[in-house]
Amino acid sequence: MTNEPVPNHLKRWWFCLGGTPAYLFLIQIMTGILLAFYYEPSTKTAYESVRYITEEVNFGWYLRSVHKWAATFMIASVILHQMRVFFTGAYRKPREINWMVGMTLLVCTLLTGFTGYSLVYEQLSYWGATVGANISDSIPWIGGFLKKMMLAGDTYNERTLSRFFVLHGAILPATIVVLLIVHISIIRLQGITELKFEEDRDDKPGHFNFFPDHLMTELIIGLVLMIILSALATILPATLGEKANPLVTPEVIKPEWFFYVMFRWLKLFSGTTAVLSTGFIVFTMFFWPFIDDWLRKKTRVSEISVWIGIAAVFAIVGLTLWEAIVAH
Repeated sequence: MTNEPVPNHLKRWWFCLGGTPAYLFLIQIMTGILLAFYYEPSTKTAYESVRYITEEVNFGWYLRSVHKWAATFMIASVILHQMRVFFTGAYRKPREINWMVGMTLLVCTLLTGFTGYSLVYEQLSYWGATVGANISDSIPWIGGFLKKMMLAGDTYNERTLSRFFVLHGAILPATIVVLLIVHISIIRLQGITELKFEEDRDDKPGHFNFFPDHLMTELIIGLVLMIILSALATILPATLGEKANPLVTPEVIKPEWFFYVMFRWLKLFSGTTAVLSTGFIVFTMFFWPFIDDWLRKKTRVSEISVWIGIAAVFAIVGLTLWEAIVAH
């Protein structure tokens, strides 16, 4: 709680990406509580309650749109934050555990987005959830159990939405809060990774005060984000598609944008191969600090992770764009 000096590189906005998703998470909690007053998690009432929020509740369209856009920005900022940590090597000793906590936060954020997308009970969200459950069923040994836990049964039924709602509104947010406390506590104990740049002069102080300087930077970012979110919510408000019909399968089933890469990957390979390879990639990312240390010792290339990261980014962006151009 003291006014601890922070490294000069935090004056650059792209190094404040850790506080950005935390701010967006607060917006999600506030708008989510207000939306929950009207939402009814049942296959018979969910779609109509979302329609009521969108069309009849005072400023319901605005709250729902801010919630949707803030979710998009939150997921994007968590991904960008992880990328920044990766490319600057800020996960290396002694910060390996905090990288793993950050990866868990990323997974929880993606799952929160997936469950929120499924609550609308539109045609695409219904079939997206069904496909997601079938994909989890392909996981060896535990796939069947995961599918039943997700759908509250063998297939999508009248209890599925209430399960998604509890996950989205209670379990996952509570998990994120706990992980954030752990994440920030470790940062406070270990300190922030200090980075030097060519333009930094040796005669300049290497730190500046958290209060009011850094706090002002975070407040500016928060206010700018609020303006952008309000503008997007007004110009491009959240729409409502066709109500879910379990008897009619859409010609093209698409998840939200943050799962495009996984969806395209699943289309390139058979079910089990795609699921196992995805699991291997996630496992590799979780334990990357230790893998990176082993690779650097074996290859004696100090920044081998940068080249691997560049290849991974090109692959992710390429697969995402490939899936995005497929017509709905």
